[in-house]
Amino acid sequence: MSVKQAANVLELLEYFSERQRPATLAEISDDLGWPRSSTFNLVGTIVEKGYLYEPRPRAGYYPTPRWLTLVQKISDAEPLPEIARQIAAEIARETGETTAIAALSGGYVMFMHVEESTHPVRYHVQVGDRIPAYAASVGRALLAQLTPEARQAVYRKMAFEPYSDTTPTSAEMVEGELRAAQERGYHQSQSEFIPDLAGVSLPLRIADRALSVVVAGPVSRCLDRRPATFKIMKRAIAAHQAETEGR
Repeated sequence: MSVKQAANVLELLEYFSERQRPATLAEISDDLGWPRSSTFNLVGTIVEKGYLYEPRPRAGYYPTPRWLTLVQKISDAEPLPEIARQIAAEIARETGETTAIAALSGGYVMFMHVEESTHPVRYHVQVGDRIPAYAASVGRALLAQLTPEARQAVYRKMAFEPYSDTTPTSAEMVEGELRAAQERGYHQSQSEFIPDLAGVSLPLRIADRALSVVVAGPVSRCLDRRPATFKIMKRAIAAHQAETEGR
């Protein structure tokens, strides 16, 4: 379920992130396809709260630094462990592919950190993107860290939509994937949610945080390299965790 007003505020932030310059009410309304009256009311409310202002008279609105202050405080209170960022950066350097850190959010995976590949053709994902946990190796690496009872509770919230011929479409199929991953040593995916994408994922336990790390890229480049990618990931995780424990 989506609350339209809340979604509009977030859409407006994303709009300014891409535009990177002030916008008038008319421009916001036209670019986002909103009614003029709704745009006027929303922008006026955000201005009153101190989150939008006019850098120059009648030249348009732009977000104030108050957003940065607010987000920085939130991030500082519950930061992503620095070791997770270091692990992702090292894996990305060695594999040359997009590497991301993710956490479980209900029945979905939420991406918390991304090191994007420099290849022209690559897996493109952004911090904050969500995907169904059952439909990708990065999600199954998170589900594997739950107790069987907790997994069943999560499965009951899932629709198990078939995104492709390789998508697991039931709790039983996901459980089968988890057993295969345990025997193999890593979670893997092939075009289950995004066409022509192959991935390798591992659970990433840091203190009390249950995370996962994924390396993904085009099938043509990454499918046959999955065992080698796993070895790189395993080595990087072990090295950084050993370094942290030795401090």
